[in-house]
Amino acid sequence: MISWNMKRTVAIVAAAIGLCGQCLALTPAGSRFDCTKPDHRDYTPGWTARHQSFNAIAAKGDVDLVFIGDSITQGWEREGAATWKKYYGQRKAANFGIDGDQTQHVLWRIDHGNFDGIKPKLIVIMLGTNNAGHNTPGEVAEAMGLIVKRLREKLPGTRLLLLGIFPSGFKADDTLRAANTKANAEFSKLADNKWIHYLDIGREFLAQDGTISPEIMPDGLHPNARGYEIWAKAIEAKVTALMERE
Repeated sequence: MISWNMKRTVAIVAAAIGLCGQCLALTPAGSRFDCTKPDHRDYTPGWTARHQSFNAIAAKGDVDLVFIGDSITQGWEREGAATWKKYYGQRKAANFGIDGDQTQHVLWRIDHGNFDGIKPKLIVIMLGTNNAGHNTPGEVAEAMGLIVKRLREKLPGTRLLLLGIFPSGFKADDTLRAANTKANAEFSKLADNKWIHYLDIGREFLAQDGTISPEIMPDGLHPNARGYEIWAKAIEAKVTALMERE
């Protein structure tokens, strides 16, 4: 028989998972967070269906712009919906973000149909924050390198815009933010400024003292409508230039 205290603890944990916004991927008992080894999340409700929906989009073709990543990218369909329509509604754009994904999950998706049937002009990659609590900055950078390699092999005529992981945590000295900053410094070296481009717009979300306002990221991680507008404006010139380049 489950005690009242145990029920209360389960309820609190469930609420924390739902509200914290970190969206860290849950893994089966005993699994390892190997961010460089392709892995799926079919144990997560809704994950497989969303992955397959991307495959369906790819199978139809006629996609020029893809955003791929985790919950921050998927949020274009929620808080960022109006901004998405404004900036990308006429650009044959697709949102391939899945809440909670880490680098290993995107690697798996690339290998299992997300880009079969399309040859977009540009892919915007925003990923890695969910790995920060499990992997070193060097491991995250290695995984990002593998993602870039896979995409370049599959889509040699597509340009990649690799975004620096957005700052997280309200305070400037946030531990995970520091880890992501180190990872950014490492995988920024992947850019060749021809097919692979790197852009760090993290400062656009910060106050002068390095803090993050809840008026931009209410949970210190995910942008709200104002935050998505900041994101779109910060990358617009680069997106336009890369999509127009022959």
